[in-house]
Amino acid sequence: MQWVCSYQLFKLWALIMSGSVKTVKIGTRGSKLALWQANWARTALIDKFPSLSIDIVVIKTKGDKILDVPLAKVGGKGLFVKEIEKALVDGRIDLAVHSMKDMPAVIPQGLMIGAIPQREIPYDVLISKHGKRFSELKSEARIGTSSLRRAAQLRHTRPDINILPLRGNLDTRLKKLEAQDTPLDAIVLAAAGIKRLKLENRVTEYLDETVMLPAVGQGALCIECRENDPKVKQILAKLDDSDTRTVVLGERAFLNRLGGSCQVPIAGFGKIEKDHFTLSGLVADLDGKVLYRDTRSGPLKFSENIGVELADHLMAMGADKVLEKLKSYEQ
Repeated sequence: MQWVCSYQLFKLWALIMSGSVKTVKIGTRGSKLALWQANWARTALIDKFPSLSIDIVVIKTKGDKILDVPLAKVGGKGLFVKEIEKALVDGRIDLAVHSMKDMPAVIPQGLMIGAIPQREIPYDVLISKHGKRFSELKSEARIGTSSLRRAAQLRHTRPDINILPLRGNLDTRLKKLEAQDTPLDAIVLAAAGIKRLKLENRVTEYLDETVMLPAVGQGALCIECRENDPKVKQILAKLDDSDTRTVVLGERAFLNRLGGSCQVPIAGFGKIEKDHFTLSGLVADLDGKVLYRDTRSGPLKFSENIGVELADHLMAMGADKVLEKLKSYEQ
């Protein structure tokens, strides 16, 4: 087996050296975090294939242009990937690096998830203006987030707090909290972005999953490529982490079964525990008063089946009524 793997790697190295694999173009958004992620992928690939030439192509997405409206009202999280995926389909780039939590449940025809590298910390963090933890915030405290998932869970635990819409990249949201005239007492962000940009000193509290179940795929990267590009697929295979892929695909199967998008507060978080896959999932109403949550576990190889099973179970519990109600709001 080791000999076969070495032979395949040698063949790929030979293709690169012969010029059959030319300069690889990575498509990405232009935020500081997105560029960190793209540069991480570039460095990781060059580490595996030192002769590989890689360029980074910045693509502005609709989600980057619309900053004054919640994503749920303008088409959901797919707005951060559509233009990049079009460039991939058109051949203007060879691969795309996304945050997995920004990926819609369904991948466009002709594209595929080429690699899911090892996951970063998946939790959410609270950053408060005066260093107060979530439980210590005063009644009527104002927390900034435009994530329906975060807002619903915050309201479920603390019905006395207020949620204010907060859009923009990570730097922008931090600056809005720091502004002298800010109405915000705290904001909630993904821990992975904070860690990648070395801003851990800003964190007031890492929110436990019992309070804030993470988004599907949060903390993981999605490196997308064309299905009909075998050379790039072979290259990306060297960055794939099998455990992370197993977990994330289970989470995404859960999301897909629910027909999930940014318009619905859905959370799904999987773990590998003693050679088993354990998945916790949640569907909530917008105000957090109605919340359905449960956990399912089983063999690793059945992670996607477990995701579907958990989604069906939550819908049987009553989550289907929440989903139908929220769909009627969209129409």
